[in-house]
Amino acid sequence: MFSLDISLLVDSVLIFFLAFLIDAVFGEYPDRIHPTIGIGKVIAYLKPKLKNANAKIEKANGVLLALGVMLLVSVPVFLLLFWLRQSFGSIPYIVVGAVLLKATFAVKGMGHYTKPIASALKKNDLGEARKWLHFIVRRDPNQLNERQIISAAVESIAESTTDGITAPFFFFALFGVSGAFAYRVVNTLDSMVGYKNVENKNIGWFSANLDTIANYVPARLTAYLMVAASFLLRENWRESWRILQRDKGKTASINAGWTISAMAGALGTQLEKQGYYTLGDDHGISPEHITKALRVMALTAVLFGLVVVLPVLALRIYVAGL
Repeated sequence: MFSLDISLLVDSVLIFFLAFLIDAVFGEYPDRIHPTIGIGKVIAYLKPKLKNANAKIEKANGVLLALGVMLLVSVPVFLLLFWLRQSFGSIPYIVVGAVLLKATFAVKGMGHYTKPIASALKKNDLGEARKWLHFIVRRDPNQLNERQIISAAVESIAESTTDGITAPFFFFALFGVSGAFAYRVVNTLDSMVGYKNVENKNIGWFSANLDTIANYVPARLTAYLMVAASFLLRENWRESWRILQRDKGKTASINAGWTISAMAGALGTQLEKQGYYTLGDDHGISPEHITKALRVMALTAVLFGLVVVLPVLALRIYVAGL
């Protein structure tokens, strides 16, 4: 039993590191084969079929939508990997597991969209910067000036550190690759139907609340590790800690403010979404802050793997062997 537990632990660790390597080398998968794009298409197909004039029925359908898509995606992933390990051994299991896990997070991908923003702004090309910003924020880029564009990019990097990286890591550590996919479904649902507007307030209420619950622990762990990352990168870790404590509750989301405030303090700048929140103190902002934010994000991801993922994997395998 003990040797089997060690084998499972080693396989899980190898899946995690190989997935990280795939991301570092190749970045995001093409849209035509990206599982998240497929998840989005499933949600878009089911949503109109579950809409209902009766608010109570539509809310119940929202629960079915979330749970149904989670099961539709995570169960086949679990069964596929279980079959591979039982039938062909560890190597196919590890390789396929890593390829699948990579689809649930994106470290390099954020740079793909934000580095061109910084480059364009250094050339005073607001039009080009707004074009790239459109891919990562919901707000209208055409209404933003240079300072607001930089702020939006840095905010997106900070928030995506949780929902695009560390939260999938967290659920992988707890429940394996299928757990990471279940989280990716929840987060995709939230981005598609988790709005409090007339169209989505009933069908998306469960998804929005589920996303909030799922991100609660990862957001807080990520924020603290972001402070540690700022220390290791010789950014302003003291300000990161101070601003985190002061401003973490200033966003409508109980989770988003944690990493955004930690990032604002680390970079010594103020991040603002007009009409919604202002985090940090204004010591100026420049395109270089985007590059610095990406470095903080990447090191935070590494620290999360070392400090959270590996110990949780070890604990999970140990408990299973008792």
